[in-house]
Amino acid sequence: MALPFELAVGLRYTRAGRRGRRKDGFMSFISGISVASIALGVMALIIVLSVMNGFQKEVRDRMLSVLSHAEVYNLAGSVGNWQDTLGTLKVAESRIVAGAPFVSGQALLSAGAGVQGAMVRGIDPAAEPSVSEIPSAVRMGSVDNLKAGSFGIILGRDLARQLRVGPGDKVTLIVSKGNVTPAGFVPRMKQMTVMGLVDSGHYEFDSTLCVINVKDAATLFRTGGATGIRLKLSDMNEAPAVVRSIRQHLPSGWYATDWTMQNRTWFAAVQVEKTMMSIILFLIVLVGAFGLVSTLVMTVTEKQSDIAILRTLGASPGSIMRIFMIQGSIVGFTGVAVGVSLGLLIACNLDVIVPFIEGILGVEFLPKEIYFISSMPSDPRASDIVPIAVLSFAMSLIATLYPSWRAARTRPAEALRYE
Repeated sequence: MALPFELAVGLRYTRAGRRGRRKDGFMSFISGISVASIALGVMALIIVLSVMNGFQKEVRDRMLSVLSHAEVYNLAGSVGNWQDTLGTLKVAESRIVAGAPFVSGQALLSAGAGVQGAMVRGIDPAAEPSVSEIPSAVRMGSVDNLKAGSFGIILGRDLARQLRVGPGDKVTLIVSKGNVTPAGFVPRMKQMTVMGLVDSGHYEFDSTLCVINVKDAATLFRTGGATGIRLKLSDMNEAPAVVRSIRQHLPSGWYATDWTMQNRTWFAAVQVEKTMMSIILFLIVLVGAFGLVSTLVMTVTEKQSDIAILRTLGASPGSIMRIFMIQGSIVGFTGVAVGVSLGLLIACNLDVIVPFIEGILGVEFLPKEIYFISSMPSDPRASDIVPIAVLSFAMSLIATLYPSWRAARTRPAEALRYE
């Protein structure tokens, strides 16, 4: 089947460099640079956004292995009979799956000459597995060893390393809520036995978290019992809606929060960074589009005589315009297709590519002390890739308008005057 006239000529101009003529070869080279620029911009956008998506998902999942989907707590003191409160909340909100009591507070841990600040989390060993992954993240021990009254403690892996202690060693827990004596204020101190280590994979938690029995925590902090209830929901993404719903059923002096509120600053910063990186990297695609304009302008200038001959043979200005729009569209489509293909190929294999480069260069791109995780995550999403491809191709198509319009305005008599 014969190709439409405009498409056939547009394809012929696009392949002109293969004929071996010096001018056509130069134009083919310029066209190749335009394709490479567009492909590079699209590829960079896909890779960077995939890494940022993966980074956000990885950190979120590791946060939620320690944090709960939602929490309710009494601002004035203990929650009393937490099972009754949980039952009331389940009746009011069907999306609550499970709950567990907790006590939280800040303290100092001392071992030998080392002193480190810590976030103390008092848990119920029997109920905690239903709301978090802390029990499954414990190494060299178990939360079942945290018996009430035994004052055992489970430390974050990096916190234990900083204190140079391990299972079986003794640490001193120092709580700011102390006693007032004739000699002045004396912090409350209690010697604890290390019963295991928590390895959540999130450095921020592994370097500060310590877990004890909820009754021991209530004794140390003098709360009279659990101060809050951790909730697990059927869908963690519905946590804000669930919290808004249960707030209407909480007594006076109670408060509810969810995981998005607890880490709102971090997620907002990541979203702003993702937006700014998208804008900056999209400039590479814009450079490729400018290169495409230059390529088509040079092609129109070189093909003045060809355009004049086509016009004398009956081609309309619209046909001439479509010829060069087709040529530019082919260049843009090729660049976008190559960029999407390379971007997906690299983004889906970063777990192999990055360690290989790190091994060759002898560097570590993601120190876990800074980025929370030590491996390069990647999460390509169609919601990012499709807009990138569509906008890049649209930009390439827009770039063809002026050169094509200029070609359509060519006057045959003037173009052939000196031929």
